[in-house]
Amino acid sequence: MKTAKVEYNPALESLEITEAAILFERNYSFEYLDMLNWPVQFPYKPDCRFKIARSINSLLIHFKVKERNIRATFATNHEPVWEDSCVEFFCQLPGQKHYFNFEFNCIGTCLATKRLSRTEDVIPFKSEEMNLIKRFSTLGNTSFEECSGNFEWKLTVEIPFSLLRIRTDELPNVIKANFYKCGDETSVPHYLSWNNIMTKEPDFHQPEFFGELIFEA
Repeated sequence: MKTAKVEYNPALESLEITEAAILFERNYSFEYLDMLNWPVQFPYKPDCRFKIARSINSLLIHFKVKERNIRATFATNHEPVWEDSCVEFFCQLPGQKHYFNFEFNCIGTCLATKRLSRTEDVIPFKSEEMNLIKRFSTLGNTSFEECSGNFEWKLTVEIPFSLLRIRTDELPNVIKANFYKCGDETSVPHYLSWNNIMTKEPDFHQPEFFGELIFEA
């Protein structure tokens, strides 16, 4: 099981999301989404990595992706962004059965829910909650059909702890989490993860295979 430290950075308290993206470029080490869990059916392995840190009130994640095809057909929150060029963050708090999933296509369109499983007790975030999730993509935020070539794109997101039902004065020491890269309806479908998933078919909704994020003071 992989683990990653989530460092507190006071500079993040005063930065806009675009400025936070620059800070991530200059600081922190990358974690890699290098688990090719279903290599026979889906052998394509784009380069995907992330950095993570926190402010007092939020968790911030910076994704960097290099891939042959990019697709961003969805521009409205809660649309099926996993069909596009997509990165995802799933997490589960200590002692909880439910978990949260945040899924972003390459222009930052987001699907976010609290759920018990892929199909059970799925509770989408409300529109006012979705508006609290800050996003900045180097590809902009306008939808487009698939493009082929060699592309690099970056996405920085900020998720308030309040959406995770975490009190800022009582941060847990550790939460379970996994990170993913997919593109179900791209011309070359692919499914990568940070922590390995041991299922026969692609399925990111597997909390038992989550790694750990360790919060530092």
